[in-house]
Amino acid sequence: MLLAALELDRKALSDVADEYGLGRLVDGSGAIEQRGFRRYRLVTGKTTYNMDVYLVDDEVDLRREMDVMAFLEKHSFASPRLVVQRSGRPFAERGDYLLVVTRHPQAEFCDEAGLTEKRIYRSGSAIGEFHTLCRSYKKGADSRMGFDQVFETYAEVRRRIPPYFKKIVRTFDEETEYLGNYLETKLPKGFIHGGLALDCISFKGESVACISDFWDASRGKYVFDLATAVNAMCFVDGSYSLDRFTALMAGYESIRTLSLAEWDSFPNEMRFAALKFGVVSLHRFFDAGREEGERINNDFRRYLERLRVLRREVEGGMESLLMAMATGYDYRKYQRVKGEDGEGGEGG
Repeated sequence: MLLAALELDRKALSDVADEYGLGRLVDGSGAIEQRGFRRYRLVTGKTTYNMDVYLVDDEVDLRREMDVMAFLEKHSFASPRLVVQRSGRPFAERGDYLLVVTRHPQAEFCDEAGLTEKRIYRSGSAIGEFHTLCRSYKKGADSRMGFDQVFETYAEVRRRIPPYFKKIVRTFDEETEYLGNYLETKLPKGFIHGGLALDCISFKGESVACISDFWDASRGKYVFDLATAVNAMCFVDGSYSLDRFTALMAGYESIRTLSLAEWDSFPNEMRFAALKFGVVSLHRFFDAGREEGERINNDFRRYLERLRVLRREVEGGMESLLMAMATGYDYRKYQRVKGEDGEGGEGG
């Protein structure tokens, strides 16, 4: 998906607010570039809305994402609520662009330093609830960015990486070769978020208020979502935190217990998650403008930092994490859950 770069002034934003029946626009902030789309914030009275701008060419994928959001709203999951136009249409059109408005709860985002163990625990629990709830969601294609797609994307961007970045190229070359041989595919699967990051989770106090941004949602391995969340929430000051990891996993397993195979696969899934988002960042970087390129470059550096720790090239808390993964499986607990709900395979 290419960045939708439609520029809207205050008058244009007021017109959108009127089309959607939001009330008088009090404030319309400038666009925020966010992972392939442009986001505006619309404030009317005491309510804040997000308005995301997509390309018309992305309409099929956009409708898929909106269907997921409608399902989550129907089941009262903590996610954004779609707002339709007065006419009943799900989005507005502006030339080659589509405008989607969502209502979010009053909540706050935080960076790595602002996370508490309680917030991390409840994030893990919310991810578990999402996976469990979506067992009844029968739509959704297989992962659009599995290993094969990541490998193809990397092969494409590799040709564009300047030659003086030899060390980065060597790291990514070695990692794609390693994961191609050792990444496990026969693991419990279902409908997953696919792109969990700190800017997808907002909090009210210590509780999760909202999980958002379901563009990458698809059918895939549950453990991939968890590995992505660990990379996002449990890495601080250049190192993985065992306390944060323990809190996240305890929260998740309060809802759904991981199988032994999932525990065994965890280190490689974390490596794949870091590789995937590093490759995606590179792909976006080469087509981005200067300001957006700087932000994407910062994201890429964060993923690369994690990958180097995961590859044991630098110190960063991996010894304690690997021990926790090796001893995290509770046979008695797993057998009890398996007997109760038949967990395993696609639904597992």
